[in-house]
Amino acid sequence: MGHALAQQSPAAREVFERADAVLSRRLSDICFDGPEDLLRQTVNTQPAIMTVSLACLATAQEAGDLREQPSYVAGHSLGEYTAAVAGGALSFEDGLLLVQERGRLMQAAGEETPGGMIAVLGLDEAAAEKLCAESGAQICNVNSPEQTVIGGSVEAVARAMGLARSFGARRAVPLAVSGAFHTELMQPAAVGMAAALARASFRDLDVPLVTNGTATAISEASLLREELSYQLTHAVLWRQSVERMLALGVTAFVEFGPGQVLSGLVKRIEPSAAVRTVGERELLEKAASLSTPSGSGVA
Repeated sequence: MGHALAQQSPAAREVFERADAVLSRRLSDICFDGPEDLLRQTVNTQPAIMTVSLACLATAQEAGDLREQPSYVAGHSLGEYTAAVAGGALSFEDGLLLVQERGRLMQAAGEETPGGMIAVLGLDEAAAEKLCAESGAQICNVNSPEQTVIGGSVEAVARAMGLARSFGARRAVPLAVSGAFHTELMQPAAVGMAAALARASFRDLDVPLVTNGTATAISEASLLREELSYQLTHAVLWRQSVERMLALGVTAFVEFGPGQVLSGLVKRIEPSAAVRTVGERELLEKAASLSTPSGSGVA
């Protein structure tokens, strides 16, 4: 992912080159060429997604496509670090080093205490809480009114899978993850991450960030440092975060990165919201259209 964008955009290429220099390894090669099993390792996935997301942002800025500063920034789980960089609280270098450490710690915690996660469709949060109480799982992500991710030990997740329909779920889908993220099983990672966050250089945010853990808007560096540690073992309150931004007057959302998941979730939370995805495909399509003479077509 990101290869064509780096070839097309000098700004994106610089982001990948900086990432390689910061991490003292060729993260760009893993992003561009894989192999897939290497890219899927949490220690690689997290810095790779952050780098691609910021490369998309840099490309849009390079093209003059972002004429206004956002009112708020937010991100889902790992994306909260990307939002912190975009919001001015962390340098790209510090943010990337933290994310690599986060991935390493989370992967190690998952190997030490195996666990899993499932997306439960068709249940509201209250029903998902009851399912967790019965199965021993925990809520990991509140994504939309009808999508909640729960996780825990292998045994707890298996029980939840078996019980989901009896609690009213339309479907329960296992997720391809290496651990029970945002549950108490990540406590060892949270301890290590708190130490890494304490060493990192934070600034107050230029743009307020709406947090995963409490769905509140913060600007203070100290609160952001606490949030990034807290979110490892607590649920990502994405639905509540979007609702908070709507209550604060936000009417349009722009997603930067390699996917469109958050854009889809925003539309499920508030169908009237204006949503735009700025990913590799969209940026390349726009560049191609700008280089095509008016009135001509490309087959």
